[in-house]
Amino acid sequence: MGPGWRAASAALVGGSVVIFGALRRLALALPQPAAVRSRPGRVWRWRNLLVSFAHSVLAGLWALFSLWHSPELLSDIQDGYSVSGHLLVCFSSGYFIHDTLDIIFNHQSRSSWEYLVHHAMAISAFVSLIVTGRFLVAAVLLLLVEVSNIFLTVRMLLKMSNVPSPVLYEANKYLNLVMYFAFRLAPQAYLTWYFLRNVEVQGQGAFLTANLLLLDAMILMYFSRLLRSDFFPSLRKGSAGRDVDGEKFLID
Repeated sequence: MGPGWRAASAALVGGSVVIFGALRRLALALPQPAAVRSRPGRVWRWRNLLVSFAHSVLAGLWALFSLWHSPELLSDIQDGYSVSGHLLVCFSSGYFIHDTLDIIFNHQSRSSWEYLVHHAMAISAFVSLIVTGRFLVAAVLLLLVEVSNIFLTVRMLLKMSNVPSPVLYEANKYLNLVMYFAFRLAPQAYLTWYFLRNVEVQGQGAFLTANLLLLDAMILMYFSRLLRSDFFPSLRKGSAGRDVDGEKFLID
């Protein structure tokens, strides 16, 4: 890619940061459940999760559309290219940068360190894809995880708001599990297999493979947390009485 296209991509990433900053301000004006208002430590987390939900809806549907519109991309994961996929990677890079800054500037780094690690991996990988124009299809496949994140974020919002009826939470609990398999575990497993089998372990390939394997470990850890929390609560350790106000875990 030429310098002009890279500059345009940088502008798109910056524009995405601004968009999510505006969404954060909008989230401040939205009504909050009493359970959130009564616990000051939850206010930041509630607002942050609303912005995360907006990104998940937009990016998840965008990734689905990109692959549906150009299914031939799946036959060339290393060098396949689409303008829609490129724009999506820029858009999500802006979100990850915005969320990282939101966590740091609001002094949530200690309680949200897992997100900072995840975002650092995503930003560095996505920047390398934007600069080289390679492996963009892999990024679009990874961003299918945002479909799963829609239901995961709804789960966390329901827990924070203390919804009196458990029916909605129970329905979302099983939907969340199905989506976790379909849009998080399955794409991740396929990409891991593909990289280990087809990608040379040098240069950008080595960097992305290392990122992918680390992400594998994180996803399996989060999946075990999800199962313990929603399906095997008796196996949870050290959670009784724990105050999670302000904390932003991928699964809790």
